Amino acid sequence: MELEEMFATRADRLKASEIRELLKLLDQPDIISFAGGIPDPALFPAKAFQAAFAKALDLQHQAKALQYSVSEGYLPLREWLAAHMAGISVPCDVDNILITSGSQQALDYLGKLMLSPGDTALVNWPTYLGALAAFTAYEPRFDRLDLGANHSVSEYGERAEAEGGRVKFAYLSADFSNPTGETVDATGRERLLDMAEALDCAIIEDGAYQALRYDGEAIAPILAIELARTGDLEACRTIYCGSFSKTLSPGLRVGWIVAAKPVISKLVLMKQAADLHSPTINQMAIHGVAERHFDTHVATLCAAYSARRDAMLAALADHMPEGVEWTRPEGGMFIWITLPKGMDGADLLDRAIRDQRVAFVPGGAFFADGSGANTIRLSFSNSDETAIAEGVSRLGAVLRRALSD
Repeated sequence: MELEEMFATRADRLKASEIRELLKLLDQPDIISFAGGIPDPALFPAKAFQAAFAKALDLQHQAKALQYSVSEGYLPLREWLAAHMAGISVPCDVDNILITSGSQQALDYLGKLMLSPGDTALVNWPTYLGALAAFTAYEPRFDRLDLGANHSVSEYGERAEAEGGRVKFAYLSADFSNPTGETVDATGRERLLDMAEALDCAIIEDGAYQALRYDGEAIAPILAIELARTGDLEACRTIYCGSFSKTLSPGLRVGWIVAAKPVISKLVLMKQAADLHSPTINQMAIHGVAERHFDTHVATLCAAYSARRDAMLAALADHMPEGVEWTRPEGGMFIWITLPKGMDGADLLDRAIRDQRVAFVPGGAFFADGSGANTIRLSFSNSDETAIAEGVSRLGAVLRRALSD
């Protein structure tokens, strides 16, 4: 018996994450890696977590920490999150919040909830690779979300209907996006809300990097802008996904969704069917650290990552050959590089690892149509300024040699 013959048709759409596969090859001390968009473990609030886990396992709390719990999530954490969301102009009730196992699980649930085969998801070109992977399992088609385009909004709907479905949502990370580091301005956010209203579709706002702003004025989340329009979260079409992975700890896998209560109610049923609930002890630990240290720890991260971003931008200016362009993010973890036409980021990676022991992520994986071969993503979060200067210098040498061949 060949079990592969029993697989559902959607299994053919599943592909390995290029980033996950690449990280397996980079656990070598002589490689300078700008590949993984991961926090610096030296900056984890480890002592705070030691205290939080100790409290969760003391005689008063251990029964709750080690027991089954409700699918919605640990109530004190949801109460903290309600206050946190109010602080970014999204007042909500605990019943508007679902705790997930990282925001990646949130994206998977939302794809499952909203996409039927043949429906359309609007995404940026490029967009977060994990979102493409999460949505692809539910057999959609992808269309390019371009807030600066001149074509009419109705064209999105017409293309979706021609493929036998409809536009179900627009997905984007509005602040310091993965992979480009770019931010959607207030006008773009307003335009997106207008588009979604015209198409009668949802918006999935990925706020994974929202707290990591280093320069400029903060822009209200899309959900906050819509809430100001409607005056009622229950009337909002925007679904906000948050995460502690980039601020406190990625390993504990704690994220959250904020949305109208009918959306949360359906997602709770999915949570019950999938994993019952996210680990209670992890939620308790995150809550213990967040309520005491979140703001001060984020300030520490912003100071460190801002200096690393500046070091990478300076090194790029010093070492990149003519014809190479890059973004200048106001926050987050990424800088997006556009290479001269005709260059291939995947080929460049092979050469960079072989000749100079420096790594990055080729950009093509972030495009729903597989384009963008002449792009690459650099992450500055997990390297100090000395390593950044050396790594970018090595990358510049690889590029100059490739251009001369």
